[in-house]
Amino acid sequence: MYNAGKIITGLVIFVVIFTLPLWWQVGKAAPPAPKPELPKTAKVCVEDTAYMRTSHMQLLNDWRNAVVRDQDRVYVGKDGKKYSMSLTNDCMACHNDKKKFCDQCHNYLAVAPYCWDCHLTPEQVKESK
Repeated sequence: MYNAGKIITGLVIFVVIFTLPLWWQVGKAAPPAPKPELPKTAKVCVEDTAYMRTSHMQLLNDWRNAVVRDQDRVYVGKDGKKYSMSLTNDCMACHNDKKKFCDQCHNYLAVAPYCWDCHLTPEQVKESK
């Protein structure tokens, strides 16, 4: 126990140096969340913004299943209004710039949805004509 002061001091210095990268990055770990751009001529969405931010992929999967398996092409929103179940014709009518709207959040969250394996973006539709 003759060197207890030196040992405790050494351990404190070691812990401080070892955890410095953690303390250095507090509050800086994640970049700010993106703010997707909505077009000026946006019409009313099929559901409210909070629901679409958290559950749009589930909604699109449900639409796909209803259209392909049940031939049901009409979605009735919570407001009672009817919408066409179409990613390309309904959703992309307002959210027409994939890079400014879809890609910002998907890249931020590091997800790669498979929607675009089959569907065309409005830019691709214009190029194909």
